[in-house]
Amino acid sequence: MERKFIGKLADKVLSGKKVTENEMYRLSQVSDDNLLLLLDSATRIAKKYKRTILDVCSLLNAKSGLCAEDCKYCSQSTKYKTDVPAYPLVSMDKMVLSAMNAEKMHSGRFCIVTSGGKVNGKELKTICDGYDRIRKKIRIKLDASLGILSLEELKLLKKHGVSRYNHNLETAESYYLKICTTHKFADRVKTIRNCKKAGLEVCSGGILGMGESWKQRIELAFTLKELDVDLVPLNFLNPIKGTPLQNRKPLLPVEILKIIVVFRFILPDKDIKICGGRETNLRSLQPLLFYAGANGIIIGNYLTTTGQDYQKDLQMIKDLGMKLKK
Repeated sequence: MERKFIGKLADKVLSGKKVTENEMYRLSQVSDDNLLLLLDSATRIAKKYKRTILDVCSLLNAKSGLCAEDCKYCSQSTKYKTDVPAYPLVSMDKMVLSAMNAEKMHSGRFCIVTSGGKVNGKELKTICDGYDRIRKKIRIKLDASLGILSLEELKLLKKHGVSRYNHNLETAESYYLKICTTHKFADRVKTIRNCKKAGLEVCSGGILGMGESWKQRIELAFTLKELDVDLVPLNFLNPIKGTPLQNRKPLLPVEILKIIVVFRFILPDKDIKICGGRETNLRSLQPLLFYAGANGIIIGNYLTTTGQDYQKDLQMIKDLGMKLKK
């Protein structure tokens, strides 16, 4: 019965029809015995809509710690005691150097990320000047993740060469207050809508494994579909000592692969990128993330945790016979 259901559902997506939340919940409950069939179905969907060209990007944690928000997963919040270093906005020289390193790692995109609810006017100007310097030095697409910005501020970023803005929803609206209380889910949605109005591509996803249910994971995916985001970054909780989620048991690799499959079924024509927690949680099963329907990864280090050596990532991609988006 399960195999027949998976096949029919995959054919439905491949024919251009939309799946329902009930169908996706049923898919999420498929036994592990049928994991290979799930991966095969997700691969067929990804190949039809996204081919096998991978979107690889790198980031710079340009302002660490010093955040007054209370997101329970975050090691950069001043409300929790962690070992993460705190520092103000880095210099423009550091921004340019990091972008050049991203190019050396064959990243197609480079993202400047700052901690905190949003950057102030002086910081935004410095970052925009940094983007201008980067554009003079190298050819790489530019992203930004600077918190909850206004429409005017987002338009300014675009003027300085930014083409994509990252602003994660983090989790489903029905679970949001369990994770953050210092700002509203609606604030994040408004920023995403403003990105669209500013003519920016939108990169928005969440963190899985924070205690949410399968129904809430599906709720998040359908919200992202409704908002018509361009790229969905999926992060998997890497519990950091000192945060309220430090004792949360990590997800098993098989469950992570199922999550990626479900997101691919719901968002067949969107880029799905696997980000934080990839190495720690998937371990030896990392190559299977591409067969689960993902078509991109972050390469290099993350915000406060170390990533896999970029050469290993490039070798993995080469071994799979896949190509990087130029």
